[in-house]
Order: sequence, then C-alpha cells, then structure tokens
Amino acid sequence: MTLMSIVVTGATGQLGRLTVEALLRREVPAADIIATGRDIARIKDLSDRGVTVRRADFADADSLSEAFAGADRLLLISASVPVGERVAHHRRVMDAALAAGVALVAYTSTTHADTATTVIGATHRETEQSLRDRGIPSVLLRNGWYLENYTGQLPRILRNNAVVGAAGSGRISAASRADYAEAAAVVLTAEGHTGAVYELGGDASFTLTELAAAISAAAGKQVAYADLPVAEFARVLAGAGVPAELAEVLADADLGMSRGEMYTDSGDLRRLIGRPPMTLAEALAVAPH
Repeated sequence: MTLMSIVVTGATGQLGRLTVEALLRREVPAADIIATGRDIARIKDLSDRGVTVRRADFADADSLSEAFAGADRLLLISASVPVGERVAHHRRVMDAALAAGVALVAYTSTTHADTATTVIGATHRETEQSLRDRGIPSVLLRNGWYLENYTGQLPRILRNNAVVGAAGSGRISAASRADYAEAAAVVLTAEGHTGAVYELGGDASFTLTELAAAISAAAGKQVAYADLPVAEFARVLAGAGVPAELAEVLADADLGMSRGEMYTDSGDLRRLIGRPPMTLAEALAVAPH
C-alpha cells in the first residue's frame, strides 16, 4: 500500500519504541514514520536514523495538532497517566487526529474491554466508545497483560521466593511487548483491518500458580504463589513503593484476572504476526534473574 505517514504516539515508551522498530523492519521508509512523545530527547537516536520526530503531549492540544499534521494512520497507545485523566487525554488525541484528517486510528485497548469490570477496563471502554462517537475509522488492539509485567519482577520474586497477587486461579493470556508491537505494525501497514476488534494474547495461558512453577523450573529454586485478598495485595504493593492509587488499580486488575478478563483463546495475535507469540518459558529464559 502507499502510505503518507504513520504516527506512533508514546514512542518514548517501551511499546511505542518497539512499534517504530517493527515498522522499520516492515520496510516502512523512516521518513514516513512520525515518532512522538513528550520528551523527544529520549528518541533522538530515531531522528538520527531518519525517523520524523515530533513532540506530542496528550495534555497539550496544540502540540497534538502540530505532531499529527500530514498523518495518514495513527497508533494511539493508551496514556500512562492516572486513570482519572486517561480518557480526557485520549479524546484530545482523537480530536486532533480528526482535525488532521487521519484515515485510521489503531488503539491499544485491553482484553474484553466491552465487558471488563476493572477500573482500567472502564477507561478503555470509554475510549473505544469515544472513537465510535466521533466516527473515526479505527481498529481496536485489545492487548492482554505483558509477560514483562512478571519477568521484570524476577529479581524480587526470587529474593522472596514468592509470586504475590490476587488473581486466584484466573488464567492469563500474556504476551511480550514486542509481539504486541508487531501486531500494531501489521494493522498500520496493511489493508483490511478497519473496524476490526482483536483480542490479543499469548497462545498458552497460565495461572499465577503456574507462573510460580515456571519460575521455579527456570531458576532452579522453589517459588510459590501467595494469593491475597485484593485490599491486602494493594497494601503489599504500596508497601513496596508503588504509589497508592496505582497499587489499587493493579490489585483491581488482578481481581479482573480472577474473573477471566485477561484470558483469550482467539488466536488473533498469532494470526496477525504470522507466527506463535513468545511463550512464558521463552520469556523467562531470556529475562535477567
């Protein structure tokens, strides 16, 4: 297909950066990629490689208008801000995209956003509805949990010999950021995805008890899963230095997991990227311990 340009919001973050790299691997000309973020000094290396770099702050409508000028397609990565501010930020992005004449917005939502009971799920559901209300041609990338949410905790987990959570026996279809980024690059560079809703996750789900067992096998030491009431898990997170509001949101996410809200057997991720997604065992094998 012939592209004018593709905007990636949040390119200063992990998923956004990986999406830019995936677009480059798919041979999108660097000059046709607009990488945006609040602190563009963090992506100067992309500019050095020919990628167009522009400042875009979701709280600053003027910056969004300038960043999206001439864009044909846009990836809206959900904002990393307090949950109460998220939807307003997303709506400013949508309004700027509409004004710029963007032909397609891909939005990184969450699994089962239409029925999710979590605080995070509600923000995604409102954002999806705002896209529909504005009549913006869109594709919903309902990303499941990241494997990195667990592999990034490995040093602490191994120090304490415990995975701590409140997900009960809920199954989690986690996948790597790189695989979610690859899926985003696919829908941004191919036809036929407008209007689609993709429930994205790994092929092999796991419970947190099974996660603890997998970590035990990979590390050669016994790790157990400690299942806590939601309020107690929030207190544990806060005690570990997580800001109180975020601790409550993360504990609430585990409650959603216990209800199956982070499980999908759709196979959408595998079909989009054309290969099996990274497995938990593969992620543990390459993660720093």
